[in-house]
Amino acid sequence: MRGFRFALVRAARSRSRAEHQTVQRRRPSDVAQRFSHTAPAPARPSFGIAFDIDGVILRGRSPIGGAPRAIRRLYSEEGTLKIPFLFLTNGGGVPEHRRALELSQLLGVNISPTQVVHGHSPYRELVKRFEDDLIVAVGKGEPAVVMSAYGFRKVLSIDEYASYYKDIDPLAPFKTWKVGQTDSHMSAKVHPSYDVYSERVKGVFVVSDPVDWGRDLQVLCDILSTHGLPGTEKGDQPPLYFAADDLEYQAAFPSERLGMGAFRIALESIFNEINDHPLKYTSYGKPNPFVFKNAANILEKLVMSMYPNSQTPMEGKDYQFSTIYMVGDNPKVDINGAMKAGHPWSSVLTRTGVFRGKDNDPQFPADVVVDTVEDAINYILEKERIQ
Repeated sequence: MRGFRFALVRAARSRSRAEHQTVQRRRPSDVAQRFSHTAPAPARPSFGIAFDIDGVILRGRSPIGGAPRAIRRLYSEEGTLKIPFLFLTNGGGVPEHRRALELSQLLGVNISPTQVVHGHSPYRELVKRFEDDLIVAVGKGEPAVVMSAYGFRKVLSIDEYASYYKDIDPLAPFKTWKVGQTDSHMSAKVHPSYDVYSERVKGVFVVSDPVDWGRDLQVLCDILSTHGLPGTEKGDQPPLYFAADDLEYQAAFPSERLGMGAFRIALESIFNEINDHPLKYTSYGKPNPFVFKNAANILEKLVMSMYPNSQTPMEGKDYQFSTIYMVGDNPKVDINGAMKAGHPWSSVLTRTGVFRGKDNDPQFPADVVVDTVEDAINYILEKERIQ
């Protein structure tokens, strides 16, 4: 009898399992349905961050202020970006993709080229105007390579341009260094890519900090005073652009170094003395509000690519940040720029660069003052309630 009952129980259990499997095959899992309703795609972050580099993330090529550890908090354990951020710097001289690679190696995370905004990045917007015109690119690094990558077709660095004009730099025989030239550059001196002796320079772009100030001041005065053709009569000034206007910045040396703004002051003073009309120029870079607006647009595109299927905080409207934090070390540049840009920008000032004060800066006070970039990220994530 007991064996008979056991057989009945076993048969009932077998039927129950079979029926359960049949139901599972016929319709989706109730658990899956409940999960789909109770766990929607995560909402995109309502804030973004913009970091200056020199004096905040790096000093020279060395990370400072716990930057690698702090930046890694903006990534998931799998290494994917979870908090939208970018680097907003007035520096440059190399293409954005190369700077992204350098930062990736120094910080130990994957930095995308779209997360790097140089002072000269807005030059992209001028390609249509100067696309087929001869332009001269000035500065350290590879200014001509940068401009060519943006789409300018007829670009010469000031090094190469000056090399075609014998005696344009009267101090050249007394200089103990030589500007590095590749084989292609040397062959180009015999057969220039462009007829620099008759084709006028239509635009001058200061891409990064000039190296040889004496020569560059002389050559630029020649170009700008003669309608773009050195050694000829004076004429209208070609357009002149500066990627930034920093008077000083924090480099590896303990005290601040003169920046592109200082070079601009020198050029403007000399040009105005030797011409009967003032120098005309356009400056980009922080604290120009345009730069902050451009950075906000880039951050919005970045967060949309990070969370393509997530819910937006405001359904039916374009996504906008409630706050964008500018983390910088220079009150006159970083903090002033955030103040000029207005909502949604909020400023965080570090003490690892230009600013070393105990209290806030009196002229351009930040919303928050911290010691390091790690302190800045801790403050932001705590305020935004991010673990």
